Amino acid sequence: MSRRSARRAKGQRVQPVARNPTTEAKPSGGITLDSFTNPFARLGVGQTNLLEAAEYPLTRLTQNYPLLNSLYRNDWIARRVIDTIPEDMLKNWFDFQSQLTPDQINQFEAAVRKTHLKKHLLEGLRWGRLFGGAAGIIVIEGQEDMLDQPLDMDMIMPGQYKGLIIADRWNGVYPDSGLVQELDDPDFGTPEYYTFSMSDTELATGVRVHHSRVIRFLGRDLPYVERMAENYWGMSELEHVYTELNKRNTSSENIAQLIFQANIRNYKMADLGQMLSATQPEIQKRLYQVLTMQNFLMSNMGMNIMDKDDALETHQYTFAGLNDIYESFMLDIAGAAEIPVTRLFGRSPAGLNSTGESDLTNYYDKIRQSQESVLRPVLEKLLPIMCVSVWGLVPEDLDFDFNPVRDTSEEERANLIQQGSAAIVSVFQSGLISQKTALVELRKSGASYGMWDSITDDDIDRADDMTDAGMDELGMGGLLPTAPDQGGDADEQAGQAVPADSADEPLEDAADGAGWAI
Repeated sequence: MSRRSARRAKGQRVQPVARNPTTEAKPSGGITLDSFTNPFARLGVGQTNLLEAAEYPLTRLTQNYPLLNSLYRNDWIARRVIDTIPEDMLKNWFDFQSQLTPDQINQFEAAVRKTHLKKHLLEGLRWGRLFGGAAGIIVIEGQEDMLDQPLDMDMIMPGQYKGLIIADRWNGVYPDSGLVQELDDPDFGTPEYYTFSMSDTELATGVRVHHSRVIRFLGRDLPYVERMAENYWGMSELEHVYTELNKRNTSSENIAQLIFQANIRNYKMADLGQMLSATQPEIQKRLYQVLTMQNFLMSNMGMNIMDKDDALETHQYTFAGLNDIYESFMLDIAGAAEIPVTRLFGRSPAGLNSTGESDLTNYYDKIRQSQESVLRPVLEKLLPIMCVSVWGLVPEDLDFDFNPVRDTSEEERANLIQQGSAAIVSVFQSGLISQKTALVELRKSGASYGMWDSITDDDIDRADDMTDAGMDELGMGGLLPTAPDQGGDADEQAGQAVPADSADEPLEDAADGAGWAI
């Protein structure tokens, strides 16, 4: 008998052992497999069925340069997937939200045209989406020997900005292993230097360029480990579209092959097996001649001659349901590319009362998001350099906003201008805002539609800055320039309203910016 049993036999009470939750054994860490399974029905996780046999191998299609290049050159859908979004991102450009004169804006637009900025940005966005990454060197005249040094804004002289040189990640630009370490640098975590080697430029021998002189264009963003595997570039837009694109192209080829089998003719001939198995070549030759002549007569004369014991049957193939399958593949491609079918394939909306407006609205929201996340960082790095080159300085209030992607019709534009102007007039006449504020709001509201752009900063400065709910006599029926007075103090004339009896006088001084009266 054991000691414990002996104690129990003597009537001794055994005290329970207290458990400490902090020292209690815990289950070892591991993968928790709590999922549905039914072994008898072969359903669920780990069972031998068709669903469980599916796998998703890591292919990294972005690193297959020949395939991506061939798709872009030969497949029109792949090309539209790459080109459509960048073209829409740059279609309506942007407008400055800074206090700039019309001459300054014209000078900047001239520099944009001269350096082909839109063309180079479009090229960079395309190759970034196709290959997962591209880069452009900011070309500053006179600094060819300083490319490996940080870009100093004070070293840029007027007219020295000459444009961008674009290269994709596989042909011309190679990032170094060192990364940007400064936390306040917008390029933090990206390669610090790039080696450009392009055979058709002065960079043929390979030039090391500092990241401050480089504009990066990336494809789809990746997790950190995959980003390192792609040498700090992104993923091609065709990588997640390729499977759907392959389904569509294969189905299209099969449908095209079925057209040749739409009408199959079967010719029944007595003793055909014996004639084909005949050992004498002359008999087989005569058979082939008879079949050839029958096919010739049927094709050219619409008639067929045969023996009374022979028969000709035709079997027609029906294509019902193929169009639905084909359109399903098109929808899958459009969904993977995040482009509506009406935009990607150029098709009109289908279905009862279908206009496609909801699809386009979602698509324009996608373009707006891409402009803010992809294009804005590029322009925020490039615009200050262009401003110094064009104007000699960077405006303190430098800011810009992208114009709407959707083009409005003339009627819609007129209604929007009328509604916006009427709202400003109503608020001004109620005395809630001043004459100066009304002019500012008019110019701001009309900037997107080419209206009220002749209102200058001088006109706004000379306008009345006082609000008066009782100033009904000033009205807002029209914007008339003030007639300059040869006498009196200039400060007293600023913001003075035009008398009612001078409303019909010629407005010779309107073009000279004599002022606006409200």
